[in-house]
Amino acid sequence: MLRQATDDDVDTIRALRNQQANRDVSLTAHAISAAEHAAWWAKASIDPARRVLIYDREGRTAGVVNFFDLELDASPRTGAWGFFLDAEGLAERGETLPAWIEVMKEAVGYAFDTLGLDELTGEVLEHNTVVRQMNRRFRFTEGEPEYRYADGRDLVVLPIKLTKDNRRKPKETR
Repeated sequence: MLRQATDDDVDTIRALRNQQANRDVSLTAHAISAAEHAAWWAKASIDPARRVLIYDREGRTAGVVNFFDLELDASPRTGAWGFFLDAEGLAERGETLPAWIEVMKEAVGYAFDTLGLDELTGEVLEHNTVVRQMNRRFRFTEGEPEYRYADGRDLVVLPIKLTKDNRRKPKETR
């Protein structure tokens, strides 16, 4: 289940974002300080072009979904996204893969059904082959590689895109 993040979630968001597994596949690889995170939250929580959502699984916070650069009054309606999971907690419980599939389904549904987007974009690091494979399963396409220097590392970043017309349609409930 996805829900809007609140001030009560700020410390949890930072803790999950700072897990080494999440830092390894992010542009920002350093541990985010409390002050840096508070400054981000102060802006993100009031930004009309952003939605920060908490992914809850079986009563526990299991991840964060971040929609940003939302153009909801434009044509086409576009937005970007990213997410990270509680890599450590889900691994301990043997729930990583089911949670990953579930959060992607819910996030894509939120993007197209709740926000009404026509196009959803994002980025993935080239070395993150597991995420790239999952993105393809969800019908995201990759664009031309971009080379960046971020947080002391040379990175290859791949833009990704999914359109409303190309998404997997949710199964009908009976």
